[in-house]
Amino acid sequence: MSSQFFSSSGVQGYSSLWNKYRPAILQMMVAAAEGPQTYKFFKHEFRAVNPKEKSYSFSLEAYQGKASDSLRASNIAKDLLSVLTMSPKATELMESSKYEFSLDKQFVLHVTKLEGESEEIEDIESEATKGKK
Repeated sequence: MSSQFFSSSGVQGYSSLWNKYRPAILQMMVAAAEGPQTYKFFKHEFRAVNPKEKSYSFSLEAYQGKASDSLRASNIAKDLLSVLTMSPKATELMESSKYEFSLDKQFVLHVTKLEGESEEIEDIESEATKGKK
């Protein structure tokens, strides 16, 4: 069986939940070019996946399909990134821009396109490439 059906926590985990909302999250990523976006989730959906989870909130910065910050503490964030990297549209968006995804204690997902940071990274990379020539 393909490994895409399993989350990083070794069970189905939050991947099925994120997959369910993937179209809405992709729309938020596109709309984030105009400003931060929010989406209110239902608490019972997260609790159904893991009722023993102490905190469902997280913050994740992603660029070029990878986390810019540490994900070791949050299976919820790992599973979101995993689902997004399976989407060609999300991958395309994350290739050119850095995004911040955060879920707060009220189960509101915030999606923000971080302006300037990805451009700074590209500038640094192009300067490094010029120096090698």
